[in-house]
Order: sequence, then C-alpha cells, then structure tokens
Amino acid sequence: MVPPAVDVMDETFLVVSPMVLAKYFADPAVWREWWPRLQLTVTKDRGSEGMQWSVSGELAGSAEIWLEPWRDGVVVHWFLRADPVAGTRRWFGLRRPDPARIRRAYVTSFKRHIHALKDEVERDRAPGTSRAAAAERGSGESII
Repeated sequence: MVPPAVDVMDETFLVVSPMVLAKYFADPAVWREWWPRLQLTVTKDRGSEGMQWSVSGELAGSAEIWLEPWRDGVVVHWFLRADPVAGTRRWFGLRRPDPARIRRAYVTSFKRHIHALKDEVERDRAPGTSRAAAAERGSGESII
C-alpha cells in the first residue's frame, strides 16, 4: 500500500478542559474555517476524545483530531492523511502537485489556527499557573 502524499500529524498542548475543545471541534463552522478547501464528513464522533472525518475537496482521505487529557490540559493531536484530487486548480495548476508544498500549506495553516485557539483559551491564565488557579481568579475557558 502506498502512503498518501499528505501524511502529517501535529501535537499541541493547551491548558483547557478536553470537553471545551470537544465542543469546539464538534462545530462544522470550525471545520470550514480551519480547512476551507476541504469537505469533512464525520466518520466517528469520539466525544471528549475528538473527531474523525473522511476528507474530500482538494484532497481525498481522512483527518482526525484526538484530544488526550494530560495534567491540567489536553494534547491536541491532529492527523491528515490524504492525496491531492485531480483537477483541483490550487495544486494542479502546477505541472505536477508537489506533496511537500501541500503538506507545508496545511501544517502552516493548522499551526496558525491552533496557536490562535491556544492564545484565546489561555489568555487569562498567567504562565506557569494551573487551570484551577486561573479559575479561582475568575478567568474562564469559553471559546468565542
């Protein structure tokens, strides 16, 4: 079996409840914002552990957000395993799609979104303090 042209994963730690992130990632509007050129169809809703999707659009394959509780936060694991779809203007305007360029575009976009989310959910927490300490000061975990 040949591995997909785009086979990436990322791990980012956020000091937030897994349930807050599960609710956030369950919203299809979030998927459209984070991956506007992909159509995601839920293949498995894992609740507080995340989501799995089939991917269509400019790529075809699968994607997953796995939420792993760790200490007072959660490690967000992101997986994208897909191939470029023939006839897609973005990649096929090139003589031949460049898998490295495609991977870089998706990884860069994901990192931009996940760090913006991290900034949002941790904005009222002083560096080095626990989620519980931040809650005592009245800062919440809501995601706008």
